[in-house]
Amino acid sequence: MKYRLSDLNEGNVPKLAVGKEAGTAEAWGQRRAEIEAAWREYVGEIPAPVDPQPEILETVREPNHVRVQLRYATGFGDKVTAYLLIPGDDPAPQSPLPAILALHPTHASGKADVASSEARANRAYGLELAARGYVVLAPDTITAGERIYEGEEAFRTAPFYAMHPTSTAVGKMLHDHRQSLDVLSALPFVDATRIGAIGHSLGGYNGFFLAGFDRRVKAVVSSCGFATFAGDPDPNRWGQRDWFSHLPRISECLSTGYVPFEYHEIAALAAPTPFFNWSGMSDRIFPHWQSAAKALAELGELYRVLGAEDRLEVLFGNSGHDFPPTIRKAAYAFLDRWLKDAVEEG
Repeated sequence: MKYRLSDLNEGNVPKLAVGKEAGTAEAWGQRRAEIEAAWREYVGEIPAPVDPQPEILETVREPNHVRVQLRYATGFGDKVTAYLLIPGDDPAPQSPLPAILALHPTHASGKADVASSEARANRAYGLELAARGYVVLAPDTITAGERIYEGEEAFRTAPFYAMHPTSTAVGKMLHDHRQSLDVLSALPFVDATRIGAIGHSLGGYNGFFLAGFDRRVKAVVSSCGFATFAGDPDPNRWGQRDWFSHLPRISECLSTGYVPFEYHEIAALAAPTPFFNWSGMSDRIFPHWQSAAKALAELGELYRVLGAEDRLEVLFGNSGHDFPPTIRKAAYAFLDRWLKDAVEEG
């Protein structure tokens, strides 16, 4: 499965539910298997699951939550560092609570950018969701926060590829985030049936990548994280670079004028998981919002075919690469709808 980039740039959006039973859930089952196979080929080796064995490094009482600094095991003999935010003043609540995996954007401070007083403007979604009653786990990705390689700047993946040439940064992040889900699910005060994921930029696409791999994610919010190959002035952003290389083989594919998939197909692997997507039409990092809109319309058609139209919410606005207050408010309401309201009404 591959597409000529020039065809994508002309607006030819790959269909999702195609084949003998075109436009049906049955056709999507066949198509999904093809997309997942192509995706896994480029994601490369994913480490085997390991027992996280979380260690508590520090516990701090904040005004409306308890912040626990954690470290836990992950694949390739690595450790994930994270903040766990527990709403209220009790570090061990009695009632099971909904939980969120808060994935940070491309910022050297990592988890602190979304789950601490160091958070930049419009990035404190971990803190804000804890204030709304969610247990929040905010991990550092590889190359950020406490996981920057010694002697390197943040988001330099060369040391990772030197040690693990058959894997990719995306494969490692997916595995690490699944380890984070293991940690959340094992907490006695977390309702493991009500776990969501949220992220901006890097964290945004990590969120829907994860939802396509792991059905424990029951709702996902992506802010400025969805972008297509089509219309992209820099499609090699996904390939081999001198700083953060997501999927190095993409560069080889691009050199032939082709791409192995389109990103609405990867987002579709999560369907029919509830999915909220926000994109800014003045985004200088992902400026090709028109192509993204066409691809997301096709994703919307898939959700319709699956009888899940109400589970996809797509918003575009005149913002830049940001997660503005009005959009966060809408995103939190979306998460409440799928992770809180149904249980409370039931």
